[in-house]
Amino acid sequence: MNTIRMLRVLLLAFCLPAVAAENKVIAFAQDTMANDFRRAQVYEVRDEVARYPQLSFVYSDAQGQTSLLIRQIEQFIEQKVDLLVLGTNDEQAVVPVVTKAYQAGIPVIVLDRGINGKQFTSFINSDNIRIGEIGAEYIASRLNGKGLVLLFEGLQKADVTQLRSKGFLTEIGKHSGIRVIRRTGNYLRKDAVVEMEKLVSDGIRVDAIFSESDSMLSGVRMVLSKSNIDPRSVVMVGCDYTSEARQAIRDGTQSGSVLFPLGGKKAVEIALKIFAGESVPKHIYNPVKLVTKDNVEQVPPIF
Repeated sequence: MNTIRMLRVLLLAFCLPAVAAENKVIAFAQDTMANDFRRAQVYEVRDEVARYPQLSFVYSDAQGQTSLLIRQIEQFIEQKVDLLVLGTNDEQAVVPVVTKAYQAGIPVIVLDRGINGKQFTSFINSDNIRIGEIGAEYIASRLNGKGLVLLFEGLQKADVTQLRSKGFLTEIGKHSGIRVIRRTGNYLRKDAVVEMEKLVSDGIRVDAIFSESDSMLSGVRMVLSKSNIDPRSVVMVGCDYTSEARQAIRDGTQSGSVLFPLGGKKAVEIALKIFAGESVPKHIYNPVKLVTKDNVEQVPPIF
């Protein structure tokens, strides 16, 4: 039985008919598995589901393509999954298909990135405006209110990007001696590398960086090191708090990271309540906090 269940966990959506009818099937429609954080979200749900014999898990990888994500959600609807977890890359484009799933009687848990619609069961995320504020407060303090700061943004159509940027820019704007430049890295290490290489090539040196993900900041460090610029000379704050970020904070090559929980365990907890017929909150916040060298040994990374 254990072997069968483990095989079910690894099935993609297209293999769903093989899942036993008596089980409740949780399907995760994920934006991309190329992003460290998004992949870890899927795996956290998978591993949590594996603890419950009455649950099975399937997922899809849209490879960053909104049109593919919509088609995969359509397939989950056709296959009549028992619950859908959504990780989107576009807050607006997915609304019609998510509404279709919800109206078909499939509970929908929107995870991490929100949508511009009301037809879903529960939205689990963290306070992204506060995340931006935390990064700005720390950087402003370290720079004593003066300097050039790079804001490395994620996907422009994702609400988390817009909210983190809003929080950061509002807070950093309180310091007239700080100037901000913005670049987009799409939450991907490789895209951050490309943008950072352009900045270095143009001779632009910044005093601090707020990156809306630790993955992008990892790419930044690679470019700085390759360009003989000591990462320790730049105040750098990321977001997520991965194991890689933790080690960089220990090493002094990253100043801090804002802990951003994956939310996978909470999604399964909420799914179980839904299956039990219990009412669940429409909006659930996961707490965030700043991790620096002062508390890096006390706070476990998200993956």
